[in-house]
Amino acid sequence: MADENNHVHEGDDQQQITLIDDKGNEELYQVLFTFDSEDYGKSYVLLYPESASDDEEVDIQAFSFTPDENGDASSGNLFPIEDDDEWDMVEEVLNTFLADEDDDGE
Repeated sequence: MADENNHVHEGDDQQQITLIDDKGNEELYQVLFTFDSEDYGKSYVLLYPESASDDEEVDIQAFSFTPDENGDASSGNLFPIEDDDEWDMVEEVLNTFLADEDDDGE
């Protein structure tokens, strides 16, 4: 498998996405990071709820997306990840990102 982490881009304070659940409720999410996968030929975005505090465990959402003209996910289309192998790859990139964050924080 190709190294997926060479295209990881941390989110910034300006990248927010509103998700609408099955009941029509809107929730604002912050972009944790985006990355590109050469294996799948897609871009991915990982999001966490804007309302989450720094010390609470959060449920991270992941989607593939069509980047806008700036390469951002904030105004492109989001698509669910439905393939198990694709999910495994996304989880691997997330775990590597989180491990790197832990190393930086020590």
